[in-house]
Order: sequence, then structure tokens, then C-alpha cells
Amino acid sequence: LAMSRRPLTTAVLAGFGRTISEVGAVLIVGGNIAFHTRTMTTAIALETSRGNFELALSLGLVLIGISVTVSTTVLVLGEGRQ
Repeated sequence: LAMSRRPLTTAVLAGFGRTISEVGAVLIVGGNIAFHTRTMTTAIALETSRGNFELALSLGLVLIGISVTVSTTVLVLGEGRQ
């Protein structure tokens, strides 16, 4: 039973990674309205284009932290069920 969950876990984590890294689709569908529809990826792109590299890098590090935390949590919970 635990072996059958690995492909599903891998697919979910791959989908999560693609979702949090998407910029273009977010801009097309949701726009980039400050405090309403701005996501971290669009904020990073905006701050980079403004030349505010410190904020863009900080947001990128927070986004990486969220991604690593979610991935680690999913993998640890998956290992505990074997």
C-alpha cells in the first residue's frame, strides 16, 4: 500500500512546485493588483524589474522556504505511514 502512494506523492509535489513557480499564467488570469491579486512570484518579477533586488531576493528565499517546508512535511508524513 505504501509503495502505491509514492507516485502520487511525487506527482503532487511536482504539481506544487510548478504551481508556486508560475508567473505568466498568474498575470494573465489574476492580474497583479497590489494587496488583492499579487502573488509572491509576480511580486518577485515586479521588484526585479524595478531594480529592488534585495526585496526580490528576500521574497525568493521565503518562497523557497515554503516549498522546502511543504515538500519535507509531505515526505516525512509519507514515510511515517510505511
